[in-house]
Amino acid sequence: MGRAKEIIVKVIPSKIANDFVKKNHYSGKVVNLSMLHFGCFLDNNLHGVMSFGPPMDKRSVINLVETENKGVNEKWNEMLELNRMAFDDYLPKYSESRCISISVKLIKKHAPQVKWILSYSDATQCGDGTIYRASGFKLTQINKNNTIYKLSNGDIVAKRGDSKYNFENAKKLKGFQNRYILIIDKKSELTVPIIPFNKIDEMNAGMYKGEKITIAERKK
Repeated sequence: MGRAKEIIVKVIPSKIANDFVKKNHYSGKVVNLSMLHFGCFLDNNLHGVMSFGPPMDKRSVINLVETENKGVNEKWNEMLELNRMAFDDYLPKYSESRCISISVKLIKKHAPQVKWILSYSDATQCGDGTIYRASGFKLTQINKNNTIYKLSNGDIVAKRGDSKYNFENAKKLKGFQNRYILIIDKKSELTVPIIPFNKIDEMNAGMYKGEKITIAERKK
């Protein structure tokens, strides 16, 4: 684990978190729905940010996990999406998985109503979810990209129903998006199948740090 054990994780203001994400996340963009931000500090300086919030389309994911509560409103309060994670190059190896682990412990302590965490890996531009797999998340979906486009001006954006961008002459990028879920509450369980990690290579969906590469090749 090395110096990763020295990292301090604590809640930080949204402005500080968003400024860091804009500078260090591959997309250069924040998620406006983010409402809980953890800062990762080493040597008294901020070197990583994890931002949590509700998913953009709750209705499509709310039933992915079965919990003791049956009411819709209660269910909406039982999950969070890890919708931005950005680290700079200062942090040592294993920092990301350690920071996720600490953030989950803090959520369990201070927000015990949260029973599971959702996140997506962008295997179209960034990676297939190496950090999530190392952190105990289960792979539950591998989808070909249907939302990420390169606009005529060179900007890369997600196409949604309420999009403000002009998608005329835009080019859909080839790649995948993988969905991961971490169950926090032992009484809760997935309602969808767990996909073996080797399925990523079978579907040619492997990516690491923006480069197309299989999981098997990385292990070599």
